Amino acid sequence: MSSFSPGLKFSQGMLSRTILYEGHQSLNARMMAFGGWEMPVQYSGIIDEHLAVRKACGLFDISHMGEFEISGEDAGGFVNRVLTNDASRLSVGEGQYSILCNDEGGTIDDLYVFRLATTRYLWVVNATRIASVGSWVDRLRAGSDLMEVEVLDRSAHWSALALQGPRVIEFVNAVVAGPSEGGSAVAAVTDLAKNQIGLFRFGDEPIWVSRTGYTGEDGFELLIDGGHVEALWGQLQSQGHVACLQPVGLGARDTLRTEMGYPLYGHELSESISPLEAGLGCFVKLEKGEFVGRDALLRQQSAGLQRHSIAFRMTGKSPPPRPDYKVWLGDQALGVTTSGSVSPSLKTGIGMALVSVNFPKSGGAFEIEIRGRRYGAISVRKPLYKDAAS
Repeated sequence: MSSFSPGLKFSQGMLSRTILYEGHQSLNARMMAFGGWEMPVQYSGIIDEHLAVRKACGLFDISHMGEFEISGEDAGGFVNRVLTNDASRLSVGEGQYSILCNDEGGTIDDLYVFRLATTRYLWVVNATRIASVGSWVDRLRAGSDLMEVEVLDRSAHWSALALQGPRVIEFVNAVVAGPSEGGSAVAAVTDLAKNQIGLFRFGDEPIWVSRTGYTGEDGFELLIDGGHVEALWGQLQSQGHVACLQPVGLGARDTLRTEMGYPLYGHELSESISPLEAGLGCFVKLEKGEFVGRDALLRQQSAGLQRHSIAFRMTGKSPPPRPDYKVWLGDQALGVTTSGSVSPSLKTGIGMALVSVNFPKSGGAFEIEIRGRRYGAISVRKPLYKDAAS
C-alpha cells in the first residue's frame, strides 16, 4: 500500500472508535471501553460467538491494533537488534511472534513482525501499547548506528479484521482475489502457510493478508486502508453466510485466547514481567547476539527464575476466576492470577497465574482465593483447549 487516507480512525470524547463503530451498533453490539477504545464486547453472546469460532467461523474488528512500518537498508539489522526473536530467519512473506523488551528485560510489547520485502518490515502491536512502542522505538533508533532506517506509525490509517475458524477457507478467496502481488508468492489466500503474509486485491484495493490469529483456530488477519474496511466487512459477512459466519466481540476473543494460554499484555506481560517469566522463552533467541534486554535476560536465566506463568483449571464448582486473585499452596500465598474466565469449551473455570517457581508442575493441586473463599484448582499444560478438542 503506498497511499493513505488521513484521519480514518477517530476519537469521540475520551474514547477512540474504529471506522466500523456504526456498523457494530447496527448489529446491536454491546460496546465497552478497552485500552482507550470503544469496542464491541459481544453481539449475540460470548458463548455463542466463542463456539462459532471453534466450530465454523467468526469475524473480528481489530482495527484498534497498531501497525508500524520499518524500512531502509538497515531495517533488517535494526529489527533484529530490538526484538527478542531472530528476524534474520524471515524470508520475504514470512512472519513471527516476537517481544520488544526494555533494558531491564521487561516487556514493552509482544507483537507480530512480518517481512514484506527485502528491506521492509511490518509490526502489528497491541492497541494499548501504540504510543509506548512508538516512543521506545524512536529512542532506540536515535541511539543506533544503523541510520538507514525509517519507522512510520501507520496505525491511524490502516484498519484490520480477523477472520477465524475452521470454515473460513470456504469463502475467503471469493472476497480477496489472488495471486499475491507481494510478500509470499501464492496463487490464492488459502495457499498461504501459517505465519505467511501476501499482498492481494479487494476489488481494486491492495490488502495484506496473513495466516495468523489469536484464537487457536485456522484463519487470517486482513489489513487494508481504513477507507475501504466497511466494504470489506460487508463482503465478508455476505460471503460468510455459507460457512455460518458470525461477528465476534472482545469477550469471546478473550475466552478463545485464554483457552489457548496466549498472553495478553497487561496481564501475563508488562514492563515488569519478562518474556522468560511469562513462559515465552522459545521466542527469546539469546544465542543470536546483541538485542535490547539481552544482558538482563541472561542474568535472569543464570540466576534462575523466581516466578513463572502457569495455566490452571478449576477442579470443582466455583465462581469464575478473574485476574489478581491470590494463589495458595497450603498456608502460603505463592502468586496471583493474571487471566481467568469460564471456558465455553471445557465448561469450567480456567486461567493463568504468575507464581513462585516453588509451585506444583502440571497436575499439581492448589487453591485460588475468590471473594474471600478458596477453591480448588490444578495446574495444566498449555494449550488448555487441547484436551477438550481431542
